[in-house]
Amino acid sequence: MKRDARGFTLLELLIALAIVGALLVIAFGGMRVALAAWRKGEDRAEAHQHVRSIALVLARSISATYPYTAPREQGPTPSLLFGGTATRLELVTQTAPYPASIPVAFTAVVFEVSTKEDRPGLVIRQRVLPNRNPFTDAEVAFNDPTVVELSFSYMDEGGAWQDSWDTEQRKNLPRAIRIGVGTRIGGRAETLPPLTVSLRVGTE
Repeated sequence: MKRDARGFTLLELLIALAIVGALLVIAFGGMRVALAAWRKGEDRAEAHQHVRSIALVLARSISATYPYTAPREQGPTPSLLFGGTATRLELVTQTAPYPASIPVAFTAVVFEVSTKEDRPGLVIRQRVLPNRNPFTDAEVAFNDPTVVELSFSYMDEGGAWQDSWDTEQRKNLPRAIRIGVGTRIGGRAETLPPLTVSLRVGTE
């Protein structure tokens, strides 16, 4: 008995291979898009976590601001060691951003963004107290070149926000400080909503 031997023709095989190839191209294209989106999401999450950690370091030290009175320079006249502009903050805190190797009650701290080529970005400088020239002689404790934006504003006794705070005129600390931080990592900019920190001794 003779059976019909049927199989695929060359044309059918070519068509089948073309269909399989097209499906593979579509599948790998979709996978590539998915991987790119996943990588982009990971980069954004990392940038957000980074800027958030910086803001929390600043907030922790600012919340422990103390109305420390001492001479700023070599002169004998004491003054309240606090001052701020829209982009720079000088204060005395009981919680230093980077604690000393020995227990210290008070630390003078400066927060600012530097544009110097050798040390761009966020610069945190510290000097333990008591000491002369607490802010001008403070040493660099931390530098993060990814920070491109740092802003401060200060709440006065009436609840209004000010762009600067001069203790020579006001004679006290602000009630609260609002912090803005922005970073740029790998060309991606990330900015947190302003963070408001209340000062426990703001009205003393």
